[in-house]
Amino acid sequence: MLRFLARRFLLLIPVVLGVATLTFVLMHMAPGDPARTYLGDRATPAALAALRHQWGLDQPLWRQYLTFMGGLAVGNLGQSMFFHHSILTLLAIRLPPTLWLMGMATLFSIVISVPLATWMAVSRGGIVDAGVRSFNSIAQGTPLFFTGAVLIAIFSLHFRWFPVAGYGNDLSQHIASLVLPSISIALAIVPFLVRGLRGALMDALSSEYVSFAKAKGLGRRSIWINYALKNAAITGISILGIQVGYLAGGTLVVENVFAIPGMGTFLMSGILNRDFPVVQASALVFALLVIFVYLLTDIAYGLCDPRVRVK
Repeated sequence: MLRFLARRFLLLIPVVLGVATLTFVLMHMAPGDPARTYLGDRATPAALAALRHQWGLDQPLWRQYLTFMGGLAVGNLGQSMFFHHSILTLLAIRLPPTLWLMGMATLFSIVISVPLATWMAVSRGGIVDAGVRSFNSIAQGTPLFFTGAVLIAIFSLHFRWFPVAGYGNDLSQHIASLVLPSISIALAIVPFLVRGLRGALMDALSSEYVSFAKAKGLGRRSIWINYALKNAAITGISILGIQVGYLAGGTLVVENVFAIPGMGTFLMSGILNRDFPVVQASALVFALLVIFVYLLTDIAYGLCDPRVRVK
């Protein structure tokens, strides 16, 4: 397992460097001038030149790239052009809401998917199976912002169970504020998980080891937990790991719909303000989050299936 983890960590290095380079190039190729965005259209050429010099934007592109990569190597992501604070300080404030949101969305997707997939596998070909498949089709084709707006209208404005927007001031308010955004993201992931788990459960129930367990006289509950669900979990882990990219992208939309001060709103503000350090740091953090979850997926897959560790 240690060799397995070491190989995975080594593979992270070129990915991080590639993401950092690509983000830097795309930001500097995009149209617009950060100095003019900050000072406004009536700024004088002298003021624009002074601000570009202060931010280092008048230097050659290769020198800006070396400065950026040199700071990244020592953990210095620079200072925001518009917030006038260290990027690391801003990340310490913005990252926790996004981590909570991703964690709760993952939890909700598992809690919803496992019972639905089990129910479909037991009653395959029946009304429940057809109904859940119809629900999956609708959920898969519904945009995240529309799902969030519907949940706000029902559970925030009508029933007043959850806040309309914001993040709250303490832990209980944080959790209450993230319930609806987490469900919005989870409902987009559930169709993929349910479809994969249903197929895996059906394969497991028709396998020889389940038939042997029945012949031994094991109870229905023991067969489901120790044989069917345990083997189907490998498929669920793989699908959940694949969907983590959508999970990270979903936070960009959902955080702006629910006004959550996380990485999604932080990245959007950086894009609108042409704040290079903010956009570069945000994109890098999102990439690291995806890579980290992929790593956790590999670890979980290796724990469930020892054959993976020798590859």
